[in-house]
Amino acid sequence: MAEHSTPKLAVWKFASCDGCQLSLLDCEDELLAVAGAVEIAHFLEASSAVVEGPYDVSLVEGSVTTPQDAERIQEVRRVSRHLVAIGACATAGGIQALRNFTAVDELASVVYAHPEYLSTLETCTPISAHVPVDFELRGCPVDRGQLLEVLSAFLRKRKPDIRTHSVCLECKRRGNVCVMVAHGTGCLGPVTQAGCSAICPSFERGCYGCFGPMETPNTASLSAALHAGGMDGGTVMRLFRTFNATAPAFEAASRAEEKGAGRL
Repeated sequence: MAEHSTPKLAVWKFASCDGCQLSLLDCEDELLAVAGAVEIAHFLEASSAVVEGPYDVSLVEGSVTTPQDAERIQEVRRVSRHLVAIGACATAGGIQALRNFTAVDELASVVYAHPEYLSTLETCTPISAHVPVDFELRGCPVDRGQLLEVLSAFLRKRKPDIRTHSVCLECKRRGNVCVMVAHGTGCLGPVTQAGCSAICPSFERGCYGCFGPMETPNTASLSAALHAGGMDGGTVMRLFRTFNATAPAFEAASRAEEKGAGRL
């Protein structure tokens, strides 16, 4: 790729809710600094003006769900020096990947009046299933501070400083009472990567696993603890099947519960 004085940034959308792109727009004052440091060459959420690539950094939101998506991500990869997948959809398939646990034709027949008009893949997959990804930033949506850190790191040619410990550590730092121990609330905090500042446990709600599995998740131990607390297999299975249902560690845990419960 040809060198140029101002790095080019592109932001791309695939199957998603746009929440991670909005996280970038929500940076407000910081976005002005970003705009001053890079040329925002492709970001349809913010502007219809498009500058042709190649691009120094591409941020990709969303999962691959259609044949057209599968072709388009190849082109995005081709014109991108660095490709960063942002959010649960791009890194693990997102909530729409729940369709992977049943037949897509069955779902389409229930939802659409004319499913024969649909052009869709059998499964919903993350960006890394189709092209090499230089970094994956977790979250549903991503944390704007982490997003700025990743963007800054790639522009400065260094490794992003993103912590991979669990949400439990964030709870300890905030002085939260453990919702599992104190209230018997189902919580994925022990196996979920930090990044949200433990927002749900701070309001006495269990963690939903928005940031996906931590670096070394012990899902079997958590499942055993949830069962010991009186939770049945079907409920534990559904706990793992939310925003990051097809992240390998969470999918394996939910399928183990499904097998044990003998039900969906």
